Amino acid sequence: MNRREFLMTSVAAGAMMLAARSAFADDKLTILGSVPNLGFPFFVHMLNEIKAEAQAQGVNLTESDGQNSATKQTADIEAALVQKVNAIVISPLDVNALAPAIEEAVKAGVPVVTIDRRVDGVQGILAHVGADNVKGGEAEASAMVAAFPNGAKLFHLQGQPGAGPAIDRNKGVHNVLDPLKDKYQIIFEQTANFARAEALSVTEAGLAANGKPDAIICANDDMALGALEACAARNFTDVKIYGFDALPEALVAVRDGKLAGTVEQFPGQQSRTAVQIAVAYAKNKTEPKEKLVLLTPIVIGKDNLDKAERLSETK
Repeated sequence: MNRREFLMTSVAAGAMMLAARSAFADDKLTILGSVPNLGFPFFVHMLNEIKAEAQAQGVNLTESDGQNSATKQTADIEAALVQKVNAIVISPLDVNALAPAIEEAVKAGVPVVTIDRRVDGVQGILAHVGADNVKGGEAEASAMVAAFPNGAKLFHLQGQPGAGPAIDRNKGVHNVLDPLKDKYQIIFEQTANFARAEALSVTEAGLAANGKPDAIICANDDMALGALEACAARNFTDVKIYGFDALPEALVAVRDGKLAGTVEQFPGQQSRTAVQIAVAYAKNKTEPKEKLVLLTPIVIGKDNLDKAERLSETK
């Protein structure tokens, strides 16, 4: 099946799904909530928070799992436009690949609020709500520097190329470390695409080629947990590993001393704020007070676990 056939099939299926949903409650507004991939716990949490806020706002929600495919997420947007949804809240898989579909929505007069991943190339997006990922990367690298005041050799596992958070977190890490490269040397740097299994294999390769580092900075928690597994297999339990996202599993690892820290970016607050902005505009044309809402991430360690948004989910 070529891309055009896939899109047509997906749009038709999505339209049938939306039609069935709207038949039960056509007096309510309907919004599309779309995330890149429900295979990642971070996006499961984000979509759950979108769903909870939509319910609190009294609107219908059509859920979209991009399944790690820009084509699939594009088709979901186009299906939603066919059914004339009232607003779209989306975290785009790839900020460039999703730009045409988002632009199509804007031109159709559908308010779009992006979360987590910002699309700078499209004019007319109602608002963006996210974390300041550059500051998050800076905080992550600064935490590592504080742990090794005399210098360190480190690995850096980067996120998915083309994803806004990956780009910004990488920038933040280098903002801190590049001026200090005489003391803090990145001896191995490679993408692991935000994936745990890939981070495991990438870290294993890095260890085989470069030996044990003092620390590993990872662009998300899944990669940090994969790196942790690789280090544990070699009994490198003293390597300080830093993640990003403050997933419950990562918080447990921080609590137990297995991870040195993780960056909290408050995805639930991002999601709920985005829905509030989208619904307010869809209902009353209320413009957001700010077009760009950026939350400041913080590093979670053993000493401030109580600041983590998802602490109650830990076991």
